[in-house]
Amino acid sequence: MKPSKLMHVVSVIVGFVGVIVFAGAILGGSDNLVFGITKVDALLCAGILILIAIWIQIATIHHMMLEKSGEIV
Repeated sequence: MKPSKLMHVVSVIVGFVGVIVFAGAILGGSDNLVFGITKVDALLCAGILILIAIWIQIATIHHMMLEKSGEIV
């Protein structure tokens, strides 16, 4: 499996986890806790996960361009 395909799968999984955490933080209960942490912390974690997914996707595009030119196999 090419590294770009693996990176793409990882970025999609991280993105889905970020969206699930974000939805859980927004739709969480009234006790201000989500998954055992506060809503603010859950929202910050969701934002960081989404940023990581975007960063990995940009790296995937870079790797695909390098694979196309034959620099990385």
